[in-house]
Amino acid sequence: MQDLLSVLFYVRKNKSKSDTHAKAYLRITYNGKRVELSTMRNVPLDKWNAKGNKVSGSSMEAKQINRHLDIIRNRIYEVYQRFLNNGEAISAVKIRDEYLGIAKVKKSILEMFEEHNNRMGKLVGKEFSFRTLQRYQTTKKHLFDFISLNYKLEDYPVKDIDTNFINCFIYYLKIEKDLSHNSAVKYLAYLKKIVRVAFANGWMEKDPFYNFKLKVHPVDRDFLTREELIRIMEKEFNIPRIEHVRDVFLFCCYTGLAYVDVEKLNANHIVKGIDGNLWIKLKRTKTKTLSSIPLLPVAEKLLEKYVDYEGIGDSEGRLLPVYSNQRTNGYLKEIADRCGIKKHLTFHVARHTFATTVTLSNGVPIESVSKMLGHRSLKITQHYAKILDEKLSEDMNTLKKRIAASEEDVSIKLKRK
Repeated sequence: MQDLLSVLFYVRKNKSKSDTHAKAYLRITYNGKRVELSTMRNVPLDKWNAKGNKVSGSSMEAKQINRHLDIIRNRIYEVYQRFLNNGEAISAVKIRDEYLGIAKVKKSILEMFEEHNNRMGKLVGKEFSFRTLQRYQTTKKHLFDFISLNYKLEDYPVKDIDTNFINCFIYYLKIEKDLSHNSAVKYLAYLKKIVRVAFANGWMEKDPFYNFKLKVHPVDRDFLTREELIRIMEKEFNIPRIEHVRDVFLFCCYTGLAYVDVEKLNANHIVKGIDGNLWIKLKRTKTKTLSSIPLLPVAEKLLEKYVDYEGIGDSEGRLLPVYSNQRTNGYLKEIADRCGIKKHLTFHVARHTFATTVTLSNGVPIESVSKMLGHRSLKITQHYAKILDEKLSEDMNTLKKRIAASEEDVSIKLKRK
């Protein structure tokens, strides 16, 4: 059996002929199959004895290098002997991994999710939003249910995750959890991030997501028309909490702020711009990019409305009465019903409304809208942007007026034929 294992050191010369030293490498061969790795030592080329697998001579450098190579050789044989004594399957790769300590790390996917979520939890409010943490927690729960149902296990080795595992998980989310395609893809994206961490750390041999395409189906995003905005604005509500939600929602329709950003909005975010008017300047919680938004009159009036409101001037200096996201969306549904709006009204509709009805349909360039929304690229802004028929009609009427004279000249020439 000892003859099945071979431990060899060799020198890999550099292309430069002027180099006097080169890196020594270790080659482990077992049963005809081999692996190689660096010894992390440079050896003098003129002293290297390829046949003896060592540096010739009695210099201090030669002794230190040879001692280092002997230690490596002995450790390789110790690993090999331990495998023999334990009756374990042996391979060159397994011997190398045990020597490097890779084999000792046996990570499971739910364990990795738990570690990731614990770290993220400590960074909520600094680098991540609580909503993002919730999505990772939900992904972990779906994975736990999936693994329990399909594999009868409490966890699953991350090294065993392959494309079949991924496809089965997508199917499970769509069938067992009754999720839409896009929702399933979003949860898969969170799994992908954890798997990529495992691959980067050498805990799995290949990345199962390498050629796996996560395609989201295009979705028509709801937004409010100008008439619907005015209807909500003019509606009177006798219940203060509903009025508060309506006002905060309208504020975001005219600023484009996301829920998590309007929730933290304080006096420090309101500054005087280069034009002498008030602007909102804050970093988005989601992307950490700066949003620069000139305050429109409606937004200014809403801030003025709550200047002296009890409970707004808290220790963090918040400017608006913002309730929890869940409560807010519940009240928005009631607001939509009372205003006769049939659309599914959620807080994020305000951001779409700002991008579409308030800015783009009024001729604001998409580059400016992207800057106000705090997007990293115009491609992201285009998902929000919808050109209304009303805007198209205005643009075409303007075009008709511009070319009216030239059309007349052409029609005269055509008649002369």
